[in-house]
Amino acid sequence: MTDATRENTGVTRENTGVARGVGQTALMVAAARAIEAHRPDALARDPYAEHFVRAAGRASANWPVRPQQVPGGDADPLWGRLGRYFGLRTRVLDDFLLARARAGTRQVVLLGAGLDSRAYRLDWPPGCTVFEIDQEPILAFKHGVLDGLRDAPRAERVTLAADLRSDWAGALTAARFDPAKPTAWLAEGLLLYLPSAAERLLVETVDGLSAAGSTLAYEVKLGTESAAVRDSPVYSAARLRIGVDLLALFDGEPRPDTAGDLTARGWSTTVRTPFDFTSRYGRGPRPERHDALAANRWVFAHAPDR
Repeated sequence: MTDATRENTGVTRENTGVARGVGQTALMVAAARAIEAHRPDALARDPYAEHFVRAAGRASANWPVRPQQVPGGDADPLWGRLGRYFGLRTRVLDDFLLARARAGTRQVVLLGAGLDSRAYRLDWPPGCTVFEIDQEPILAFKHGVLDGLRDAPRAERVTLAADLRSDWAGALTAARFDPAKPTAWLAEGLLLYLPSAAERLLVETVDGLSAAGSTLAYEVKLGTESAAVRDSPVYSAARLRIGVDLLALFDGEPRPDTAGDLTARGWSTTVRTPFDFTSRYGRGPRPERHDALAANRWVFAHAPDR
């Protein structure tokens, strides 16, 4: 991405699809990735994230995109601790997808892709196709920003506007997805917002479209968080400072046992905490009292032989 290209992308888009609701959480994660990208010890570098934040206009006009703009640095519950969590999550899932691609998987499906720029920023092997599924307003905003940058993706990129709460399998196969080939599926920051029935449908659909050698990575929260956790600074800072009420956006229904469902379908699953990867990489959030991250789990599943 050239400096000239960077200078010519200052167009704001007030009616964007990322100004409210779950779309705003995608913008929040983009801001966290922008901050992470400028850390000297960055776990992941996303040069597109800052452009998404700036293009959203009033929705994120005063949000930081540099570490030095964060009051309190890593001690800040929103852009420090939660932001570092998103940076760690990005790195872990980047590594997971690239490992699958280098092992021969050539189809990647980003479920609830949001403002994910992996098709552009990761070093994909030749022949990879990245499918991005999300709601039309979010994809339209994303197209506008990326088209203005005039960068080319590093893999074939196919976007698909669909509601993941409904049947989306036919639309994906119509977009030249091949269920006979192994696929790396990713649901990053998605299942927390889906109704239980939609989460079950997603698992059923992924299972039905997955050839041998396919994988699925996703994020969940286990159990019900206590009142003390729900009052923690991470949640209150997001609500009060940028108007993102995560607790209101999380679906309130009892969560299905998705890992158990996959296991019953013959998949092998590995469940990890974010703190496992903080220890592995030497950077990232560490446990604290009344921790809003304590219930988070990252699950890595491998399809059975068919």
